[in-house]
Amino acid sequence: MADQLGDKRHEATPFRRQQAREQGQVARSQDLASAILLVVGVALILVNGHKFSAYFVKIFHSKLADRPSLQVDANTTTWLLQRDAWELGLILIPALGALLLAAIVANIGQTGLLFLPEKLNLDIKRLNPMSGLKRIFAVSGFVRLLFGLFKVIIIAGVAVISLWGQRAAILGMAAIPIGEMSVFLVETALWTALKIGVALLVLALLDYLFQRWKFNKDLMMTDQEIRDEMKILSGDPQIAARRRAIQRQLTLNRMASIVPKADVVVTNPTELAIAIRYDFETMPAPLVLAKGAGVLAQRIRRLALENDIPIVERKELAQSLYKEVEVNEAIPSEQYAVVAKILRYVYELKGENAPRPAA
Repeated sequence: MADQLGDKRHEATPFRRQQAREQGQVARSQDLASAILLVVGVALILVNGHKFSAYFVKIFHSKLADRPSLQVDANTTTWLLQRDAWELGLILIPALGALLLAAIVANIGQTGLLFLPEKLNLDIKRLNPMSGLKRIFAVSGFVRLLFGLFKVIIIAGVAVISLWGQRAAILGMAAIPIGEMSVFLVETALWTALKIGVALLVLALLDYLFQRWKFNKDLMMTDQEIRDEMKILSGDPQIAARRRAIQRQLTLNRMASIVPKADVVVTNPTELAIAIRYDFETMPAPLVLAKGAGVLAQRIRRLALENDIPIVERKELAQSLYKEVEVNEAIPSEQYAVVAKILRYVYELKGENAPRPAA
C-alpha cells in the first residue's frame, strides 16, 4: 500500500506522455498566443500605419475628386469601402495573414499539432455551475486569479511609465494643430500598447515555463505506476505465463496423435527431437510431423518409446531439421541421402523392404 501511494519520483515515460496528449493534457500558456498577437498587430500598425493611412487618403481623394459636392459621413464612408473592397483587401490581407501565421505559430509552438475531435462533443458536466465554482475556489484557480491581478498591475504600471515619459508633450498638445495632435495621440497609444504587449509577452513566456514544469511534475510516476504500465505494454506476466502453458499443453496434446504416425524420431540426443514420416505412395519426400526442444523433445521421445517408433541419434541432422524445416514441411533435398540411410536402417529393424520413392 505504501508503494502504491509512494512519491512520484520517476520521469514520465513516452507512453504516459502520449496518453496525456491524447486526452488533451499538454503544457501551454493561455496568455502566450494573445500576447504574441498583440505585439505583432501593434508592430504591423506602427511599421505600416503611414502606408495604410496614405493609401486610404489616396483612395478617398481619387474617388471624391470628381464629386466635390459629396457629403462625407458614415454612409459615404461605407459606400466607398464597399465599392473599393478589392483594393482594401490588397492592403489588409498581408497584415491579416501575418496575424494568422503568428496565431498558428504561437499555438503549434507550444503543443505541436494536436487534433482532438472528442473535445468538440458537448459535455453537460462543463455546464454545471458547481463545477465552475469548484475550479474557481481550487488552488490552481486562486493562483490564476493572483496571476491575473499581477498582470493588471503590470499593464497599469507600464502604461503609467510610458505616458509619464511623454508628460511634457501631452501637456503641450493644446499648442499644436488638431491634425498633429491626432497623430501624436495615435502614436503614443500604439507605442504604449506595444510596451504593454512586450511586458505581457515576457509574463506569458514565464507562465509557459511554469506550466511546462508543473505539467512534467504532475506526470511523474510512482513505482507502482511504472509496473502497471509495463504490464500494459508487455502483458501481465501471469497471464502471459498462463497463455504459454495452455499453448504448450495444446501442442503436447496434438503430439499424442501425430507422433505415433511417424516412422522414426531423430534426436540430438535429448535436447531436440524431430518426428519424420515417409509414405512413398503419397509423398515425394519425407515429412517432418513434429519437432520440439526441451520438454517437447522429451514428450516426443516418450511417445516414440510408447509406440515402438525407432529413435535415432543424429546430432547435426536434428539441429539442421529443427532450424530449417517447419512442421508438415518436406525435408530439404540436401538431407535426402542422410534421411534415406536412416529410413533404410529403420525398415531393416522392422524386417521390411525399403520403399521406393513415388514417381
